[in-house]
Amino acid sequence: MCSVTGALGIAATGCRPQPFIVSSSLLPKKTKKLHFSPAKPLSLASHFSSSSFKTAATSVQQLSDDKKGESTKYYFLVANAKFMLDEEEHFQEQLFERLRYYGERDKEQDFWLVVEPKFLDKFPKLTQRLSRPAVALVSTNGPWITFMKLRLDRVLADSFEATSLDEALASSSSPTTLEFDQPENWVAPYPKYEPGWWDTFLPKAKQESVA
Repeated sequence: MCSVTGALGIAATGCRPQPFIVSSSLLPKKTKKLHFSPAKPLSLASHFSSSSFKTAATSVQQLSDDKKGESTKYYFLVANAKFMLDEEEHFQEQLFERLRYYGERDKEQDFWLVVEPKFLDKFPKLTQRLSRPAVALVSTNGPWITFMKLRLDRVLADSFEATSLDEALASSSSPTTLEFDQPENWVAPYPKYEPGWWDTFLPKAKQESVA
């Protein structure tokens, strides 16, 4: 306790400070040191033996080999050759534009024209509605064939499976030469299709025989 006297007659006495008591609960506790031994490196060999890798590689190779004999689905449009190659105004433009697009992106061509395709033998009801000779646009790209059907309108569409590209693009045994009569008066503001423009889209073997 402290009392102070000064000019007003108050006596000053010595001040004795109260001792400061620290609770034992506030004192730091001793901590135990934990010792960690260095982890041992994981050995892949203990989990994957060389024979396991060989087995996996063999399985992948076997899967690839098995696919060689599998069938591929092809989608097609078919119509009379004169309509498809000589009358339809936008067909040539569509094909050359797509070919250019593939070339710019280094994509492998996946669409072809087939004159008198052999696979039509599988579709007797469809062929009854066709005038001959017939031409088909064949592709492995189903959505694009659907788009082209909507664009061309007067064509028939379906799909089939084949085990090879040669089988899918085979023509009938008797080759057909396509020749169309030229109109006497061409009044459209754009030039008429040049005969033989479709050779670019024939299967390679057919292109060589035409050349």
